[in-house]
Amino acid sequence: MTFLLKSAISALSLSCGLVAMGVAPAHAYTLMDMIRGDRARTQSTIINPPTAPAVGRSVDAPLPKVSSPTYYTYKPDAMRFVDTGRFTDPVVTGAVADASATAVAAPSVQRRFLIEAKVRAPVEVAKVLEAYYGDIKNPFVWLTGTDVNERAKGAMDALADAASVGLDPADYTVDVPAVDPSNPDPSARDHALTQFELELSAKVLAYVQDTVRGRVDPNKLSGYHDFKRKDVNLVPVLKLARMSPDVAAYLKTRTPDGPQFVALESELAKLRAEGGTEEPIKIALDGLLRPGDNSPEVANIVRAIDKHGSASLKAEHAATLSAYAGDSKYSPEIVSLVESFQKERGLKPDGVIGQASVRVMTGGDSNGAKIEKLVVAMEQARWLPEDLGSRYVLINQPAYMVYYHNDNKEQLSMRVVVGQPSHQTFFFEDQIETVEFNPFWGVPQSIIINEMLPHLRNDPNYLDRMGYEVEVGGRAVASSSVDWYGSTSNVSVRQPPSGDNALGELKILFPNAHAIYMHDTPSKSFFKRDMRALSHGCVRLADPRAMAAAVLGTSVDQVAKEIATGKNHAVQVPQKIPVYVAYFTAWPNKDGVVQYFDDVYGRDAYVEKAFSATTKTRGAQI
Repeated sequence: MTFLLKSAISALSLSCGLVAMGVAPAHAYTLMDMIRGDRARTQSTIINPPTAPAVGRSVDAPLPKVSSPTYYTYKPDAMRFVDTGRFTDPVVTGAVADASATAVAAPSVQRRFLIEAKVRAPVEVAKVLEAYYGDIKNPFVWLTGTDVNERAKGAMDALADAASVGLDPADYTVDVPAVDPSNPDPSARDHALTQFELELSAKVLAYVQDTVRGRVDPNKLSGYHDFKRKDVNLVPVLKLARMSPDVAAYLKTRTPDGPQFVALESELAKLRAEGGTEEPIKIALDGLLRPGDNSPEVANIVRAIDKHGSASLKAEHAATLSAYAGDSKYSPEIVSLVESFQKERGLKPDGVIGQASVRVMTGGDSNGAKIEKLVVAMEQARWLPEDLGSRYVLINQPAYMVYYHNDNKEQLSMRVVVGQPSHQTFFFEDQIETVEFNPFWGVPQSIIINEMLPHLRNDPNYLDRMGYEVEVGGRAVASSSVDWYGSTSNVSVRQPPSGDNALGELKILFPNAHAIYMHDTPSKSFFKRDMRALSHGCVRLADPRAMAAAVLGTSVDQVAKEIATGKNHAVQVPQKIPVYVAYFTAWPNKDGVVQYFDDVYGRDAYVEKAFSATTKTRGAQI
């Protein structure tokens, strides 16, 4: 079964597999030369002279453009007043008041004052409050008699500690009413206490919703975010809180407890305990430090690795670390230590120390900056399933890495190339379904319009010469016969399988609206770079055969046999595998050690702005 990306790909889809092409006339320096970076083959001879445009077409006609998705000004979730008119049932306003009046031995707050409470809440929260307090059978949760009970105090303590799980306590603040026991008029007391009851219930429900799914709707951040927002069942929360012997413990159970989230939570607690007083280790290198060189900074390099390296790394190099006496010689033993550290942090493990290595060795960010990354990461982790599964693939774009997990442990990891900042990879989850061998490359409309069209208007034979297949309305035609000054909406272009194919030997498909997948590439040199945001949006794999073997549950040798047929064919994975095309600037490695990465797309700032907008909306005065 063959899977082709044809013209059905959305015009907004990001394209894969090629670096950007210029708009100069088509020369013998071909498209595949650009893929390889092979400028040695560049010639100045024009193979075909420019063809005149069709009659009535201007050579100066403006070129169309396919735009990339955009970032939005965040609009927080809607808030509304709780409809206390739903509490005006005669049973509630009359019978309950009468019952309260007759309970002389145990005076209590008269429930009828709920009608006059004014509380704003997220829409889903308001609906649950209306249902709960509109039912006479449901007693107050936070009041016992005329007192704020211990249950309420436990809930408020939990809300005040929201920062420990990456939330903002300001979103859940409730003031205990000041009640004057000497006031002979109970109505003022009852007004204040019923307002408190409804407010605290609203904050508890909002907290549960936030801690399960996050404060921010990711789809309102940008066109690059694509998630089905989680549904949170809030209906039983108040009843469970009322029956719980320890409300704070109950609320804690609603926080995600997957191993990744727990690692982020622990790291956040550690950094907050450390504060900002720790003196950072500085490594002052102007250029590169290579094996065999001498530098006074070697001592700081060893100190930094001893501080920031994992426990397993330090155990492996314990002899080197304990024997080091402050020498300035970059000796083989220290080189080996550095190489292990570089490998652990996803850098090229060549022992050459440049600014990328220095940044990681010194911890990169300040404690404050790390805390900000952790809070964003904990928010984003809530968008994903709490349990990622025992078998899954996670692509972390800021780390430029992909990880394959099976049987609840990481079994494979490798470097990847992700989208350039101008062609960003999306943030979403899906399921791996197919591995296609010797694939065709269906050229997305974004490349046809933005990058091929300038060549084709100068040289309509361009695609024919390059060996591409062109169809108009599903019918094969010569590239030279297409009116490249007209619409390309019914034009599809694909590159047949070959050693020069932009997708290389294989691609791993998880069908999605963004035309993003994992694939091989002829541009192997890109994997040697530390900064690998270089593609048009798809994810290029450093070792595609190993990943294909992993998801198919087969051997690399079998994958090689599939490729050796030379024929385009696809094999379905035995069982669909979750894939998380994720974006975390703070994320734990397989040992549970949180690592920090550069925010290559600047996305964290948009999440932080959404936090501020949400808190502002929730705290708006009634």
